[in-house]
Amino acid sequence: MIRPLPDPSLPLPDADARAHSAKVVERVREAIARNGGWLPFADYMQIALYEPGLGYYASGTRKFGTGGDFVTAPELTPRFGRSLAVQVDAIRKRTAGDVLELGAGTGRLATDLLNHLDARDGTWRYLILEPSPELRERQRAMLAQRAPAHASRVAWIDTLPPSIDGVVVMNEVLDALPVHVVARRSQQWYERGVVAGAQLALDERPLASVALRRLAQIRFPATIDYASEINPAAAALVGDLSRRLARGALLLIDYGFPRHEYYHPQRSSGTLVAHYRHRVHSDPLLWPGLCDLTAHVDFTAMADEGVRAGLDVAGFATQAAFLLGCGIVDALRDAGPPESAVYVKEASAVQTLLSPAEMGELFKVLALTRGDGIEWPGFALRNMRHRLGGGDPV
Repeated sequence: MIRPLPDPSLPLPDADARAHSAKVVERVREAIARNGGWLPFADYMQIALYEPGLGYYASGTRKFGTGGDFVTAPELTPRFGRSLAVQVDAIRKRTAGDVLELGAGTGRLATDLLNHLDARDGTWRYLILEPSPELRERQRAMLAQRAPAHASRVAWIDTLPPSIDGVVVMNEVLDALPVHVVARRSQQWYERGVVAGAQLALDERPLASVALRRLAQIRFPATIDYASEINPAAAALVGDLSRRLARGALLLIDYGFPRHEYYHPQRSSGTLVAHYRHRVHSDPLLWPGLCDLTAHVDFTAMADEGVRAGLDVAGFATQAAFLLGCGIVDALRDAGPPESAVYVKEASAVQTLLSPAEMGELFKVLALTRGDGIEWPGFALRNMRHRLGGGDPV
């Protein structure tokens, strides 16, 4: 496949960044050689994002905020975390009260949650599973600065706990897990991967995985040529967490669709994109190690994994409906007078979270639960779990 020319609107990396990316490219070339000259895209994405010391999330480059490549909801306004805390507390009241956050970014969401969660007693913990050493240090600094009174509750862990009694929070985690890219043309099946010539390039090979082919046959529209992502890694993570959940809920917040919308005939080239300096581009091989790579989440697949593990789907809603149900508009009242600069800034950030043209409709919230008696303010205004539809046959 021919690589597109770089988007001329993209800012060029500086010399140090280009040198770093060259090291990532060399690591990819080594992996391609070890794999016989062709590397599945999921393996390439794993290196580009997570290779120790080199991958996008494993190096020291700034990723979040105005000086990075994208802005997440917690970075926009503390009222995101304050509103989410309403639902988290409702779950904690029916459990031991622990909170486990996966992929805590800068630590801003952890800070905001800790500052607004019901303290109750001194026994509950806030656990963070963060593979990036650089991000762990940023999280420690953020929490020390903005939530020092809660520092004793926070612990960083390297592996999932065997049992979870409380709430698991994943905000924009699943979209960055490595995906396989599968294509069907003229009723023939292919998997997309990476080859190394003068530069890295995408190439397709006949699809060898029976499991991937089975999933693609179930999910893809039947009568047209089609290419899209399949994400066994995200499904496996949700399944693992679901089996470990003794009581409480998983809250999955990300951009994506239920199955029938994800694999819609009009979305015939998939959802995979790259992010660089607050711009979205379509070349996943451009400047590896400097660009974030993401694909939308198939929320039906995530719900399937929870149900298979014995969980119930408590709710599925747009981010806008969820945050409104958790009182985000009321949370603006302490931002100052409506005519003040602080209030205007906060109101603008909240509008970004709620607007259908920005994050309000594209981002969704899925809650998977084990246990009775939990109240769900986040789904009081709208619960779309019926739109998840039937998943993959067991």
